[in-house]
Amino acid sequence: MKPTIRVMLVEDNPEYREVIKLALEDETDIELISQFGTSEIALRSLQELSTRKAPDLVLLDLRLPGMDGLDSLPYFRSALPDAKIIILTQSDDQADVLRAIGRGASGYLLKSATLSQITDGIRSVMKGGAPLDAGVARFIVASLQSKLPNDQVAIDLSPREYEILTLIGDGLVKKEIAEQLNISYSTVDTHVAHIYEKLEVSNAPSAINKAHILGLFRN
Repeated sequence: MKPTIRVMLVEDNPEYREVIKLALEDETDIELISQFGTSEIALRSLQELSTRKAPDLVLLDLRLPGMDGLDSLPYFRSALPDAKIIILTQSDDQADVLRAIGRGASGYLLKSATLSQITDGIRSVMKGGAPLDAGVARFIVASLQSKLPNDQVAIDLSPREYEILTLIGDGLVKKEIAEQLNISYSTVDTHVAHIYEKLEVSNAPSAINKAHILGLFRN
């Protein structure tokens, strides 16, 4: 017998909640254990549940009264560290997609999806997959393809920071950089700290690698 996937639905539209409820009732391996109209009530309910009764997966709408899905997503991840979260929404806004995935959503489906696509998505994510609406998937691929050549614009290094990063890439240490640029060691140290922060790295090798990936050393 297949283990049952326990699902929590967070959706403010009662008619759509009923549609999902009826669809999941026909599935022998998926059980809708709870449904809520707001994130706040859903999160409060988790405080009263034992681990044994916690959902394996949350279907989360984005446009909710009170705390919306994007804002509540990190709280669900914290309350249910072992659960998967699939965004189920009408929004195909690119910013929503990127924020949701960046905040830990395991999948992103639109309400225009068929019920079989939703149930297949639930099974897929529990097996380690990442179900995405076809249009959303195309956008993500296009975004990744176009991001790297232009990403240096978003890094926003100052001319001095770029100069120091280039010298780090040439293999110079902080003392040598200070001597070459005729500035103090502490000034170099401050610039390097800012470079690491902007590149989101913690050391020189990682900074060099990230700079190469982003094309910062290209002529």
